[in-house]
Amino acid sequence: MENILAEVKQEITVNVPVELIWHAWTISDRVALWFAPETNIEAKVGGAYELYFIPGNRTGMNTKGCKVLKLNFFRELVFEWKGPDQFSSLMNVGEQLTIVSVNFEKIEDNTTKVTVRHTGFKEDDAWTEAVKWHEMAWSGVLKSLKNALETGKGELCCQPE
Repeated sequence: MENILAEVKQEITVNVPVELIWHAWTISDRVALWFAPETNIEAKVGGAYELYFIPGNRTGMNTKGCKVLKLNFFRELVFEWKGPDQFSSLMNVGEQLTIVSVNFEKIEDNTTKVTVRHTGFKEDDAWTEAVKWHEMAWSGVLKSLKNALETGKGELCCQPE
């Protein structure tokens, strides 16, 4: 029987107000500046949280069909997740998608801690590479977010090689 691993967890402190970081995660045009070049995000429970990592491609490298599960304005965003193509037969099957929770903690007026928790990975050898890949990817995503908001130069995540 498979067991659920604890989580992939990454965090970063960004020197901007929490409201700007919230909008960077919840407004399609802003997400496209630092995460994926094409997005479809509806900031409401049940709304889309779709990222397209290859412009114009709706069949690969995307989170098509993923939904927002929870919104607690300026504090928490929770959405479904589909892994990249190399893990699609493992992670993107049926109703058992993994879940991403993003927490926003105001440290000071212009400083916010962002914590990403990605859960739903199975404890199974087949999942080991997926977990490692997501540890690397979420670290890069948060660095891109920080760069985009602090310097205006985001680096789009997870581009195919």
